[in-house]
Amino acid sequence: MPMRILLVEDEMDLARSIQAVLEGQGHVVDHCVSGQDGWVLLGSDQAHYDLGILDWMLPELSGLDLCRRTRSRGLALPLLLLTARNETADRVEGLDAGADDYLSKPFAMEELLARVRALQRRQPSYRAPLLEAGCFRLDLAAGQLLVATAAAEVCIELSTKEQQLMSYFLEHPGEVISGSRLRNQLWNLQQDPISNVVAAQVRLLRRKLASHGLASPIETIPSKGYRLNPHAAVLL
Repeated sequence: MPMRILLVEDEMDLARSIQAVLEGQGHVVDHCVSGQDGWVLLGSDQAHYDLGILDWMLPELSGLDLCRRTRSRGLALPLLLLTARNETADRVEGLDAGADDYLSKPFAMEELLARVRALQRRQPSYRAPLLEAGCFRLDLAAGQLLVATAAAEVCIELSTKEQQLMSYFLEHPGEVISGSRLRNQLWNLQQDPISNVVAAQVRLLRRKLASHGLASPIETIPSKGYRLNPHAAVLL
């Protein structure tokens, strides 16, 4: 399942590598370099984070203190602490501060991804990578949307961003979702806030469905946003 991840890391080369690897797995990643900026993002209404990846040694506010503040506020998102400090006492201190897992530097990206998957599985909301609503079934492992029509089942290959967008619609079938809500949840905050990226991506997804002979189940609700009609699987 795609996640919204907050990465707080001041080593820019490492941060870029981590962000690229996570986004390559379909996740949306917001990156900042200081603990104070991380604290602001965690407390904002712009995005709901599913996972935090925090470096221990951060400017302004350490990753350890950020863990403590996050838990004191009652935020339950999993936290993965990254650090070059790998003594047993350090690991105990990090876990006691509220981190759910601890990864010592240097590390292989394969191990980072394995830790991320393990933390995701621990969440109460975790579900297998298969989403279903009405006529639609999204297989995230295969990157395929399966649509049951009256005539036949249609299989559509989706890009990473199309998967993220369709996942969100399938998690909220029949619900009107504003463009700003989609943008905040599915695009990182470094992108231009006035961009029409949501409308453009919805348009591309509709074209993808139409190219397979399907009328779009994604309805535009004027001045409000978009809504998925999960039962609108109609061949053109």
